[in-house]
Amino acid sequence: MTATRTKSPKSKERTTAPKLWVVLARAYGAMAAYVEQIVAEEGICLSDFMVLEVLLHKGPLTISEIGEKVLLAAPSMTSAIDRMEKLDYVVRKNLKEDRRIRLVELTRSGRGFIEDLYQRHARSLEIVGDALSQDEIERLRKLLKKLGLSAATQQNSARAAAQEKPAHAAAGKRPAQRKVA
Repeated sequence: MTATRTKSPKSKERTTAPKLWVVLARAYGAMAAYVEQIVAEEGICLSDFMVLEVLLHKGPLTISEIGEKVLLAAPSMTSAIDRMEKLDYVVRKNLKEDRRIRLVELTRSGRGFIEDLYQRHARSLEIVGDALSQDEIERLRKLLKKLGLSAATQQNSARAAAQEKPAHAAAGKRPAQRKVA
């Protein structure tokens, strides 16, 4: 007689924070790859798209302001701006009141390009979002915002705690022990 092994139905497992992290990472990865594919078809990369998109919606900004909005480091920002300038999508201009400040703004061709691309991008994301009801989308947005704020709070707490540690603790060293005679 041959024993057959059957899988027992999974009991309702609790979704743990690490499992949620994996699901979030995979969902983000899939959506990012989808957006990257769409913008790559236009001959630009995702960071270039993000720069153009923030300029479309926020108007002229300094490179550091753009970097803060799209979460890119200064060297990456400079490279993205250089690429967009070569394509005649953006131009750098000195601020009249303070010539030390340089603003980046869309050119006419850059504005036309990103307006068209952004409309297609938004439609594509709406198609992906059609997997959820409007109520689910609203709940998901609120929950993700809540989760992000919680993570930021934890990060700030950890940063503050690290700053309070004595120098030897931060370096991972123990203070020298005094010998008692």
